[in-house]
Amino acid sequence: MTVKSLISETSPILHQKIKPVTQFDDQLKQLLLDLEDTMYHEEAAAVAAPQIGENQQVAIIDMELDGLLQLINPEIVSQSEETVTDLEGSVSLPDVYGEVTRNQMIVVKSNDKEGNEVELTAYDDVARMILHMMDHFDGVLFTERAERILTDEEMEEYFNHG
Repeated sequence: MTVKSLISETSPILHQKIKPVTQFDDQLKQLLLDLEDTMYHEEAAAVAAPQIGENQQVAIIDMELDGLLQLINPEIVSQSEETVTDLEGSVSLPDVYGEVTRNQMIVVKSNDKEGNEVELTAYDDVARMILHMMDHFDGVLFTERAERILTDEEMEEYFNHG
C-alpha cells in the first residue's frame, strides 16, 4: 500500500494545465495504484494525480457498486444542456464546500491503463465527479466554479441534518 501525501491548495501544480499521459507503462499502473490507496486512505470519492503532485492527466473515481473508474487523458465528447447545482468539496481543500453547477450528462472519451481508447456516458454524481477531476487537469479548483461557498454554520447544518 502506497499512500501519497496530498498537496496544499497553494501548490502551483493545482493551478496549471496538466500534461497528458504519453507512456502507458508500469509507472502509470503504479500511479493508478497509488491514487487508489490515497483515495481510500483519505476516505474520498475521487482523486487526481495533480492532487498528489503528479503532472499527469490521471484520476480515479470510486463509483461504489460499479467499481473504480480510471480516467487517463479524458476529453468531453458531448454534454447535456441540462445542468444541476449541487454541493462539492475536495480533498485538496478540507472542510470547504461550495455549490457548483455542472452538466447532468456527459459523454467522455478516455484511455485505459493500456492506452486503449474507451468511451462512457455518465450521469448526475458520476458526471459531476468526472468534470471535477477534469478541472484539476486544467488547473481549476471547484471554488473557482462555485456560485457560493458554504459558511461553517451552513456546513454544520448540512452535514448534521443532511
